[in-house]
Amino acid sequence: MAVDAKSVKELREKTGAGMLDCKKALEEANGDMTKAVELLREKGLAAAANKAGRIATEGVVESYIHAGGRIGVLVEINCETDFVAKTDQFKDFARDIAMHIAAMSPRYVRREEVPQAEVEHEKEILKAQALNEGKPEKIVEKMVEGRIGKYYEEFCLLEQAFVKDPDKTISQLLNEKISTIGENISIRRFVRYELGEGLEKKVDNFVEEVMAQVKK
Repeated sequence: MAVDAKSVKELREKTGAGMLDCKKALEEANGDMTKAVELLREKGLAAAANKAGRIATEGVVESYIHAGGRIGVLVEINCETDFVAKTDQFKDFARDIAMHIAAMSPRYVRREEVPQAEVEHEKEILKAQALNEGKPEKIVEKMVEGRIGKYYEEFCLLEQAFVKDPDKTISQLLNEKISTIGENISIRRFVRYELGEGLEKKVDNFVEEVMAQVKK
């Protein structure tokens, strides 16, 4: 069933889980708030959210350089203690995130970082597209809201499907690590450089190349 933004916001405030996770839980629970909370707890997402308020100032700045030096990524991932930052599990997670950024080229960590002017501009484009498709104007606004969600899924790191396991989002992967490791973990920021970026060049499938590199 379709769930409204108010319910998603309420569930997020109750559990601290991500917006996308809250939306999916409400859909699975057919709008039942109590059941949705239980579903999030079963998946470890609410438990992870309980740690979200803790201060995380330790961590690593991880790098990933694509074969041949054509793409470079730096990502800062924070945790609560230096001990956790030095564990193989945390380091592997950081490497996976850096590799994912290289492959999927997100623009932002989370949707709250997207400038409002950019969101409004995208909505205008989507509205024009819907009207050009002959959709009735009375349902265009709802269509735009649905399609802007796809925009976030494409460009916001936490909402992207994990390149090594498309059945889960980066947000879900992050919450799994929080639950497993037992500390608050935060993907704070990243930069991604691509050789010749902004210049006219041959377009390659970097997702396939990165995945081929990972499998070696």
